[in-house]
Amino acid sequence: MASSSALIVLLVVLGCAAAASAASFTVGDSQGWAIGPNYATWASGKTFVAGDTLVFNYGSQAHTVTEVSKKEYDACSSTANGENSGTTTKTLTAGDHYYICTIGTHCANGMKLAITVADSSSGTPPAAPAPPGASTPPTAPSSPTASSAPARLHAVPFLAAAAGVLVKLALF
Repeated sequence: MASSSALIVLLVVLGCAAAASAASFTVGDSQGWAIGPNYATWASGKTFVAGDTLVFNYGSQAHTVTEVSKKEYDACSSTANGENSGTTTKTLTAGDHYYICTIGTHCANGMKLAITVADSSSGTPPAAPAPPGASTPPTAPSSPTASSAPARLHAVPFLAAAAGVLVKLALF
């Protein structure tokens, strides 16, 4: 009985450690989601991984956060209304993601963000999407440093192996 209780506690702790590995990024840092910041510069040097979150902070009803296709991103045009509550959180999945503000000419004035999100199991991000008007192919971003990206715990493979060993021990 004691070993079963210890196994349950250990599995809960390991599960919490896996959940803690996701990072949260505030888009535009202290400037938030607004006209003015260069979001390509903001995103450069950051490594986004599936499970991370983007937090958009902006004036309620003054802006929108609308996830769009690459074509809509390039054209700064979308028929979708997007979210306009003042704080929008997006949990990231692997692949390219494009966000724009659909209010007036905000997107054309720079309120747009393109990021590439790595699969959490790969640990290696794919190349970032090319900024609009770029004439050279994109290159893979450099490895994150302590100052350029949040510290990350890539413990999923270890946690799976540890859970498997613990289950075997509990059965014997």
